[in-house]
Amino acid sequence: MPRLFGTDGVRGLANRYLTARLALDLGDAAVRVLGNSAVREGLPEGRRRALIGRDTRVSGDFLASALCAGMSAGGFDVIDAGIIPTPGVAFLTSVLNVEMGAVISASHNPMPDNGIKFFARGGFKLPDSKEDDIEAVLGQDWDRPTGAGVGRVSHETVTATNLYIDHLVSTIAPLNPDKTQPKPLRGLKIVADCANGATSVVAPEALRRAGAEVLVINASPDGYNINKNAGSTHPEQLQAMVKATDAVMGVAFDGDADRCLAVDEDGNMVNGDQIMGILARAKKEAGKLADNTLVVTVMSNLGLKLALKDMGIKTVQTAVGDRYVLEEMLRGGYTLGGEQSGHVINREFATTGDGTLTALTLCNEVVKSGKSLKQLAADFPQLPQQLVNVPNVDKMAATTNAAVQAAVDKESKLLGDTGRVLLRPSGTEPLVRVMAEAATQQQADEVCDRLAKVVADELAL
Repeated sequence: MPRLFGTDGVRGLANRYLTARLALDLGDAAVRVLGNSAVREGLPEGRRRALIGRDTRVSGDFLASALCAGMSAGGFDVIDAGIIPTPGVAFLTSVLNVEMGAVISASHNPMPDNGIKFFARGGFKLPDSKEDDIEAVLGQDWDRPTGAGVGRVSHETVTATNLYIDHLVSTIAPLNPDKTQPKPLRGLKIVADCANGATSVVAPEALRRAGAEVLVINASPDGYNINKNAGSTHPEQLQAMVKATDAVMGVAFDGDADRCLAVDEDGNMVNGDQIMGILARAKKEAGKLADNTLVVTVMSNLGLKLALKDMGIKTVQTAVGDRYVLEEMLRGGYTLGGEQSGHVINREFATTGDGTLTALTLCNEVVKSGKSLKQLAADFPQLPQQLVNVPNVDKMAATTNAAVQAAVDKESKLLGDTGRVLLRPSGTEPLVRVMAEAATQQQADEVCDRLAKVVADELAL
């Protein structure tokens, strides 16, 4: 039986796979597991609290109601923060000192999908072991509280959103002694594409309060248009808008705003690798990059690693997924990490990837450096890359098949220090992703095609 929790919570087609019943059961099971954890960790007795938030999908309404019902029936008082970015839930879970947080979102997925993921006390994503514990008790009967032991549900959308925005702005503009708000982004004209998602209110307000002139697109969610031809997965509109308005730069978020990509003044994309490079160098110069190390995934471009090496910055590599990046950051005490897709974790201010925080800190670096985003990104050139998906194969044999491994070794030796190859089995499909990076696009294409053929021939089902 496949594991219920994927790499980022429980996700699937809303009302078909992710039903109200499943949401109810997940809330019920989560309070059992995390509530028991709270007791074991010696936390004070009395009312226990959970906080939930959601993105703008229409299905979030019934799923939030069901999740709240499961949690409150289990004895937890639930704070419903309404529509708020995923990192906002992580932040509020920490600062409000609640036992757990939950987000109803399918991130960058199409509108019909939805998902549920949990944060432990302190605002950190759950480890696999805790998710397994929740799954183990899912749907089981137990001695639920009655009477005064049943939890309440309160709706705190405005308060929660304002508290989160205050935090975001303070990361680059802490209040002056006289309580006035500095404007470090004054004079910066930017375009923000909110993907009709969870940061449609938060990002424009935070950027404006920091002093930027913000032109906003795709910030009119109607429950059905989240991520539709908008945001970080569809940046074409943002690119055109930046060029048409003579903006200095643009930023694009996904549906739950845990990632951010950028666009320079000429409409060129600036990906997560380049954003991480810019921020890592800035942190190093400020003495805030722990061990002068950036945590990246296997998908980060070799060009980033080579550029950082020349700057005296080391890289530590993890599996794909921001949860694995965070685990490595916590293990090694590192302060910055992320993914090429735009998940950037800044441990100075957050416990998870935060797109609005990334946008603010990137804009701030543009202003402080006196350089354009195009100039800053140019210091982190990306090697030409090719990615081919090979379907209908035995993905688990990709790392053990002798012929495949011989082909990988051959291509790796051919590229030497000027490139690399990577085989990555899909987490959900019988598919292997073949990636090649090289000095030229033609070479990357050729290497990738040769490897993909070997994988298809050797691992065919």
